[in-house]
Amino acid sequence: MFLTKWVGWLTGANVAIYLLTSVSRDLAVLLALFPPAALARPWSVVTYMFVHANFMHLFFNMVGLAFFGPRLESRLGSRGFLTLYFLAGLGGAVLSFVFARDAAVVGASGAVYGVLMGFAMFWPHERMIVFPIPVPLEARVVIGAYLVLSLVQGFGGLSNGIAHFAHLGGAVFAFAYLKWAAWHQGQAKREFQQKMRPDSAPRGAVGDQVALARWRGISVASMHELNRGEVERLLDKAERDGPTSLTQSERDFMDRMSVR
Repeated sequence: MFLTKWVGWLTGANVAIYLLTSVSRDLAVLLALFPPAALARPWSVVTYMFVHANFMHLFFNMVGLAFFGPRLESRLGSRGFLTLYFLAGLGGAVLSFVFARDAAVVGASGAVYGVLMGFAMFWPHERMIVFPIPVPLEARVVIGAYLVLSLVQGFGGLSNGIAHFAHLGGAVFAFAYLKWAAWHQGQAKREFQQKMRPDSAPRGAVGDQVALARWRGISVASMHELNRGEVERLLDKAERDGPTSLTQSERDFMDRMSVR
């Protein structure tokens, strides 16, 4: 398993804070999010993401980040990935304020749920094994089941020490951010224009062929394995189905790789 730059840094920061708060419980209390005290400790809406109740809490969050984060970071780039991660964490704080105001909240779960949501949006049909179910499930099924479970347990009052509303907030904010980013990049406009054109009409054929030629020239020899695999997959898709088969975010990724 290869960790990308910011997945590695975030994992290291979570482990470091866990070790520090294991020594000093006062520090854990200072960094945790407790909604009634948030005005006195405004930093806690960010620092709570790095505090964990116990080792298993830390372990499962970091496993989720390590499995789903690298591919998403390679797809979004450093800035996009960090924006999604921290917005998801803030989303967890917001929903905790609204629906679980009297409960202390700790952990990276909200941010990790945001990462999982991002993964499911880009690769909805990717299959994975989720313990203890032995059958591979699609990513969209996994995130859907997790969100339904969080809804039922959160509104059903079955907290069990788990911040279900932080999970929901992370997923909702990640979804909203990625939809906004796609709109901002012009994806929605481009897809609308394509739908309005006759199937027989050329779709920027010259520009697409120029882009395809540029992408063919991408050197993958020194790339990180995740980036190399994504470039090869998207180039194969463009060669097989044409450059217009790529979404705007996929084209943006290929363009970034072509100027490295």
